Amino acid sequence: MSQKSPLALVNETFGAKDKLVDKLVGLLDHGDESKDDLRKRLSSAANTKLLHLHQVATTVKEKFGTRDAMVEQVAKALGRTKDKPFVERLAAYSDARLIDLAKATERKAKKPAKAKKPVKAKKPAKAEKSAKAEKSAKAKK
Repeated sequence: MSQKSPLALVNETFGAKDKLVDKLVGLLDHGDESKDDLRKRLSSAANTKLLHLHQVATTVKEKFGTRDAMVEQVAKALGRTKDKPFVERLAAYSDARLIDLAKATERKAKKPAKAKKPVKAKKPAKAEKSAKAEKSAKAKK
């Protein structure tokens, strides 16, 4: 079965591109930009990009509630909540990158820690060399 085009997915899921843009305007933090400017900018974006933005925004809202909570959770999972510069750098990451980090830390937490195998001590190599040296010395005599 072939994959549906982004336009078909938008029309099937949301009815029209305008409805998807309206949902995204409500989900996204638009910062200093007005909602009308954001709506205008999103309406000129590709359907694939809009679908990806919607997926990321809904994941952030469902799993973490807010973006700040997601940053805190990722920092906690990495064990660096007290490292302020690191948390600030995490806050500068995109939502999608933070979601990837959160997934990676979840997988790492689920994976059981492997017990390290004790390293076996090697036999002294000098004994072998001295035996070879003795044989060669005997052969020379």
